[in-house]
Amino acid sequence: MFQKVKPYMGGYGIYTKRAAVSVTAAVICSVIPYLLLYQIIAPLLDGGSLTTGGVMLRVGIAALCLCGNAILYVHGLDLSHYSAYHTLKNLRTALQGKLEAQPLGAIRDLGNGRIKKVFTDDIETIELLLAHAIPEGIGNLVTPAVVILAMFFVDWKLALLSVLSLPFGMLAMGMMFKAGMSRMNAYYAAGAKMNNTIIEYVNGMEVVKVFNRDGESYERFERDINDYRDMTLDWYRVCWPWMALYSSILPCVALFTLPFGGWFVLKGWSSLADFVLILCMTFAVGGPLLKAVGFAGKIPQLNYKVDELERLLDHPPLRQADKPFEGKNRDIRFENVRFSYKDAEVIHGADLEIREGQMAALVGESGSGKSTLAKLLVHFYDLDSGRITLGGQSLEDMRIEDLNDQIAYVSQEQFLFNTSLYENIRIGKPDASREEVLRAARLAQCDEFLARLPNGIDSMAGDGGKMLSGGERQRISLARALLKDAPVIVLDEATAFIDPENEEKMNAAISEVIRGKTVLIIAHRLHTVTGADKIVVMDQGNIAAEGTHEELLESSPVYRKLWSAAEESAAWEVRA
Repeated sequence: MFQKVKPYMGGYGIYTKRAAVSVTAAVICSVIPYLLLYQIIAPLLDGGSLTTGGVMLRVGIAALCLCGNAILYVHGLDLSHYSAYHTLKNLRTALQGKLEAQPLGAIRDLGNGRIKKVFTDDIETIELLLAHAIPEGIGNLVTPAVVILAMFFVDWKLALLSVLSLPFGMLAMGMMFKAGMSRMNAYYAAGAKMNNTIIEYVNGMEVVKVFNRDGESYERFERDINDYRDMTLDWYRVCWPWMALYSSILPCVALFTLPFGGWFVLKGWSSLADFVLILCMTFAVGGPLLKAVGFAGKIPQLNYKVDELERLLDHPPLRQADKPFEGKNRDIRFENVRFSYKDAEVIHGADLEIREGQMAALVGESGSGKSTLAKLLVHFYDLDSGRITLGGQSLEDMRIEDLNDQIAYVSQEQFLFNTSLYENIRIGKPDASREEVLRAARLAQCDEFLARLPNGIDSMAGDGGKMLSGGERQRISLARALLKDAPVIVLDEATAFIDPENEEKMNAAISEVIRGKTVLIIAHRLHTVTGADKIVVMDQGNIAAEGTHEELLESSPVYRKLWSAAEESAAWEVRA
């Protein structure tokens, strides 16, 4: 298990080794007072005497040892925590890099709750291993081992009596591990399920309240929490008796030494001085040994967590090459593209060409595959088969960063970071000047609502952009894409939440900005894309037809049905 953590420690592993040495020295300092106690008692047993100065000297040395124990222990933990938290930083950074390399679908399948648990709770638990289990475990294990070895040099018979209780304690600990390990997978699965349910419950609170689903939603919330509680209690209920047994036996190293050792002394098989010395040494074994065993109980859990972290990112990373964009132009081609969500194929052999400078619109019923096709273009997922090229270069034959430089993507699901609106827009071009950011905001029709905010464009967006309406968030996101000024633009329902009053302005702004660029628009409202160079009709994952608005009205029954529905919806009105 240590080998799995070691690569993330980097140059900080030396601090963990120093911590182990410091803690071991601290434990040795805690043992020395027992030997000094023996030196005070031994003369009395032999009929001799010890001067007051001799007693005070030993008391003073014992006090210094106890101070040294505290200082060395704190110093060791300081070193181990320094190493541990740098290792956790390296681990989180490495996992973040690996997570970014995963297809977006694999990340979404994990669930927010599970990812949060791994990146916070599970990784934080590894701190126990690095900062405590290694240095304290080593120190508290090495010292009793040395003391027990020294016992055999004093009196091997009494030493055997002292270690006789250890096998019973280790047997009880082994039984606890055996019982606990059999339930560990179910325990962590219940914890992950509970975390996902809690996050879903909180995120869906608005829907729950509006539709009066409190009872049903809370029932699942309560069930998963109770399942986790019951799983935890069942786990501990099995382990508790064994924990109590080994916690009672292991510290009592004198369990057999005291009665039988006294009998050995009466029989003349051992001396009284050796008996007292062995008893003093047993006090130096029990406490440290119990601490060491306490950390041993965490090792299986930590081992499981490291394995879980590795399994989490076992998915094949997004297929890409270490090449820059080398396309000849910005032509887009889909060649016999097939793609599945899990086991269900949703794109069936799509062939499509969008020439540089063209505006193409994807239309179709909900679930027909429009947004999926757009996400495949920005390489959110790997294809099952076929290929997508930009300028003749396959998306898999370039770095994802270089592809992102070529494409600006505005989805229907907008996310804003909890920082200023200015910084949210500037994500599109981190080195942009303030004038460029303000111009992008103006072109995206943001001026009207920015003027109402107390700090204008410097106002905070709130968590997830909660300070803005859906339409306002979309306009900020569009401004972000406008600032990026990429040669290819993908608009996935970018005007979905724009009110009719501002829709005309938004469309006019988009028309100006996308002039001369290669554009792919996904739209439900057909009236917004009738002027596109090419309209592509999607039907159940297939490209049913393509052409201009007029051509499709004549040749495509699927498009005529969509257009008829659009015309009828445009005439809808609410009457009292």
